[in-house]
Amino acid sequence: MAHDGAAAAATLLASSGDNDDKPRRRRNMYAFGCATLASMTTILMGYNLALMSGAQLFVREDMALRDAEIEVLTGSMNVFMLVSILAAGWAADVLGRRGTLVLANAFLMAGALAMSLGATYAALMAARFVTSVGVGFSLVVAPVYNAEISPASARGVVSTLFEMFVNIGILLGYSPRWLAMRGRHADARAVLVRTSDSVEEAELRLEEIKHAAEAPPQEDGGGVWRELLLRPTAMVRQILTCVVGLQFFQQASGVNVVVLYSPVVFKKAGMASNTSVLAAIVAVGVAKTCSILVATLFSDRLGCRPLLLASTGGMAVTLTSLALTLRVAPPSAASAAACVASVVAFVAAFSAGLGPMTAAYTAEVLPLRLRAQGASLGIAVNWLTCGVMSMTFISVAGGITMAGFFFLYAGVAAAACVFVHARLPETRGRSLEDMDALFHK
Repeated sequence: MAHDGAAAAATLLASSGDNDDKPRRRRNMYAFGCATLASMTTILMGYNLALMSGAQLFVREDMALRDAEIEVLTGSMNVFMLVSILAAGWAADVLGRRGTLVLANAFLMAGALAMSLGATYAALMAARFVTSVGVGFSLVVAPVYNAEISPASARGVVSTLFEMFVNIGILLGYSPRWLAMRGRHADARAVLVRTSDSVEEAELRLEEIKHAAEAPPQEDGGGVWRELLLRPTAMVRQILTCVVGLQFFQQASGVNVVVLYSPVVFKKAGMASNTSVLAAIVAVGVAKTCSILVATLFSDRLGCRPLLLASTGGMAVTLTSLALTLRVAPPSAASAAACVASVVAFVAAFSAGLGPMTAAYTAEVLPLRLRAQGASLGIAVNWLTCGVMSMTFISVAGGITMAGFFFLYAGVAAAACVFVHARLPETRGRSLEDMDALFHK
């Protein structure tokens, strides 16, 4: 039924002609505005990452911190946020997508205030915990909301906003799928009419959503977590493999370690001045942000798979270049420049594909009844991986060398490329309710 509905929607869109272009653009702009404000919730996450990267140069000296304390302070947010990540799926189904994002904003604002007032190591750790709770909620719910609010024709552009806006926002509309799950079909239809390419498509999307929302639970009466983890169907198992694998590889390839510890890497390559290090960090941030535009411009035209394949392949090459620079070249101005160039190229490759597409793909392929909790599970794996890596980088790099660490990351990125090619089907142009057909083939 879902597949037939998607086909009918495509036929209606094809026959609507140019007369529907203006209403379609207006509806897409409304969806774009809603998703923009939802994505702004995560800006503070990016701010905190960048803050800790640069602050390492000064906090170590001002507070006389040891390497182990720096690792814990830097990576603690990744572990703290697991609490709210695992609770976010439940909160999103009970409070709604919008209500959960409002709660996330409250934690983010309280944490930011506490960070500004913190003058001791213990105070900074406590403030990072508060902030981390808000970040965890927004990491799960913002991508789900963006995927649900957008029509299939513009989902790629809208979904990349999450990565582009990594803090605070008030949402303009309700999530139609959550409304349908609560039996509020009239409200759901009103939102769909404002965010679909045509009124006819809105009606078809509503019927598909109602059909998915009314799908019966498993025969044993188990809940969502039982269906996800204890007794998953073959299809759910395939979807979870894609989701968890993609979330794992996003962090296991070392992107947050590179961002968090780039000052240490640049100094290892021969960059002596703190001013130069900070300038290089800014260059990395600019490259990371600008490269997201590649995914924004091409995700709807090319689809997820080509971008993910190009991204993971590029990451493997640039990480190998970074490792060779640290392994072969002695510390000097030239090796420092080569190191910065490799890091810039690496974050550019990441941000053009694996960065924004991971959250988008996760929200797309999970069935409605499992979407919020499934996203929680995948993102928990993501940030647990990030926490382990970011809290052990300095210690482990002292044992296998920094170059050896980046050779290891290059191998993980290459494995991610193989995983994407072998396991991930293309989702471009499909409605959310039609994704199941991809995993029945």
